[in-house]
Amino acid sequence: MSDSILVTGGAGFIGSHVVEALLGQGKTVFVLDNLSTGRLENLAAVQNHPRLDITVDTILNWPVMNRLVAQVDHVIHLAAAVGVRKILEEPVETITTNVRGTEIVLDCCHRHGKKLFLASTSEIYGKAGDRLHEEHDRILGSTTHRRWSYACTKAMDEFLALAYNYDKGLPVIIGRFFNTVGPRQTGRWGMVVPTFVGQALRGDPITVYGTGEQSRCFCHVSDAVRAVLGLMEEERAVGGVFNIGSEEEITILGLALKIKERTGSRSPIQVIPYDQAYESGFEDMLRRQPDTTKIRNLLGWRPTYDLDATIDSVVEYMRAQGGSG
Repeated sequence: MSDSILVTGGAGFIGSHVVEALLGQGKTVFVLDNLSTGRLENLAAVQNHPRLDITVDTILNWPVMNRLVAQVDHVIHLAAAVGVRKILEEPVETITTNVRGTEIVLDCCHRHGKKLFLASTSEIYGKAGDRLHEEHDRILGSTTHRRWSYACTKAMDEFLALAYNYDKGLPVIIGRFFNTVGPRQTGRWGMVVPTFVGQALRGDPITVYGTGEQSRCFCHVSDAVRAVLGLMEEERAVGGVFNIGSEEEITILGLALKIKERTGSRSPIQVIPYDQAYESGFEDMLRRQPDTTKIRNLLGWRPTYDLDATIDSVVEYMRAQGGSG
């Protein structure tokens, strides 16, 4: 990888870990973040680093984006409106940020010939299920359910990025994150692991939405970061789409029980129907498990954290924060 990198969303959960890893490799790192879901506190350990430059602004600001992209060798685009709660409460911001913002990032990268990593999401698969490979068909709900707008915006990001690669020769790599978790993630926008851990540490009821039988796979952020940086180093990854996640599956009710056990909490587990938790008619997928064969074959990448170790890292972090995420 080159010596200077722009990380959009660099003060966010995943972004801050990417920034620290890049600085640890001796890179010069530029961060652009509007702090809508990110926090400067996430960069506290490196905020005075001589090779770190932080700009508080939005990817929707074309002149700022253009200036920053012109200064760097590569771009890692993580900035996005994320989280089920945010999608439901702020749909216009979600759609605008994810579609127009990514269009601006791609335009600036094309103008200056910069290699781009685009962060996408497992949400694009919709209701498709388990063993999801990169060419898997997508199954989405109606446009009248705001819950699916995020999936559609990120799919549009992928289409546009791949179009820039095909039509204009822009070197683009797409990574689809599957439930990345770890220190610094907040439960504010509906992320389940920090929500459950915070509730368990405080002795509050652990609130399981839906039936609890829906299952997910959780990947530690440090493993996700290794995947991103590994893909950026590998020329054969250009033009490709890659799942990034753990294949270790657990139901959400099982996750609540495991977090209760690993925190030693006496919190009761409370099951709340989706209609009460979010909105009438809310839809979710029953399973969401990645097939990571493609990235394993290319990089030899696989997660090093199992679910217990991943949960323990979140518990340790949140205890140090006084039980809040």
